[in-house]
Amino acid sequence: MNWSLPPLLSFAALLLGYALGSIPFGLIVTRLAGTQDIRSIGSGNIGATNVLRTGRKGLAAATLLGDALKGTLAVLLAGALLGPEAALLAALGAFLGHLFPVWLGFKGGKGVATFLGVTLALAWPAALVFAAAWLAVAFVTRYSSLAALVASVFTVLAAFLLGSPQTGGLLAILATLLWFMHRANIRRLLDGTEGRIGKKG
Repeated sequence: MNWSLPPLLSFAALLLGYALGSIPFGLIVTRLAGTQDIRSIGSGNIGATNVLRTGRKGLAAATLLGDALKGTLAVLLAGALLGPEAALLAALGAFLGHLFPVWLGFKGGKGVATFLGVTLALAWPAALVFAAAWLAVAFVTRYSSLAALVASVFTVLAAFLLGSPQTGGLLAILATLLWFMHRANIRRLLDGTEGRIGKKG
């Protein structure tokens, strides 16, 4: 596919994705539920895994759903309005918005749910690969971070195997950012100090 989207529309697609991606659902749902500031517990992250540390599984599920669907919505909306090139840019924007939301001083989540959400809109079979890989690794190891890291790699490979080089290339960029955001988790995994699913703190 030759890139044909004008610069102004490219920026608009990126900005649309960023605006949607920067919505901090983890912070919103926990505040509405009257819990303590999610940034003050556990890892300080605003994602579903840290929300789960409040002991409120429903809030964690709502966070996961919101963080995923904002990525899906960004891609579908940009694609419908401006075409497939805009959808790719919106996916990038949504992911960056989640990682670096302007409303929270550019300190957001680690991107796992949003990665899944944009993948669902861009190449849903690859999203199924992500979900299957995450569940398998999480079930065996009880490490959410390790499951996400492994699943992201399989997702990129799946996108390329499905014959979507541009989608695969974009997901490779997002997966690289996801790994970067998990650098502290990777150190703890190597040290054997990473927290397991179901344990608080």
